[in-house]
Amino acid sequence: MAAVELRDIVTEADRAAARALRVGPGQDRFVASVEVSFADAIAYPEALARYWSVYDGDQLVGFTMISDGIPEDVLEADPTLVGPYFLWRLLIDERFQRRGYGSATIDAIVAYVRTRPDGDKLLVSAVQGPGGPQPFYERYGFVANGRVVEGEPVLVLDLAGR
Repeated sequence: MAAVELRDIVTEADRAAARALRVGPGQDRFVASVEVSFADAIAYPEALARYWSVYDGDQLVGFTMISDGIPEDVLEADPTLVGPYFLWRLLIDERFQRRGYGSATIDAIVAYVRTRPDGDKLLVSAVQGPGGPQPFYERYGFVANGRVVEGEPVLVLDLAGR
């Protein structure tokens, strides 16, 4: 099983390295680029983005971004937000896919969310279509909760019961 470390992206060199990550052919319709993710974090400050580079030792293998503790009143005021803890982006570079890094990244995110106030669940949404990520999330243990946001079904992972 792969093991990863989430490292904060703080320098321009960190940002440049993350921007070089690429998804596999056809996957760009399911996951936004790191550049778009950075732009979304700026455009939607109310989503409280927290992002990391994903490392296996000294090797950069991916990027991830979550909404980190959106307050309930903000969630109630904006129906397009999902949270308080929402796995906003998960991108494993095409060279490292199918090696367990996606699951290991979610393991690391789960460990982080459990340390946060009210960190008893992690949510994600999934673009639909052949080759989409929903089956991966379901194998991990996420379950559809019946909510659809901006055309994507929302899935929840119960951290209290894990």
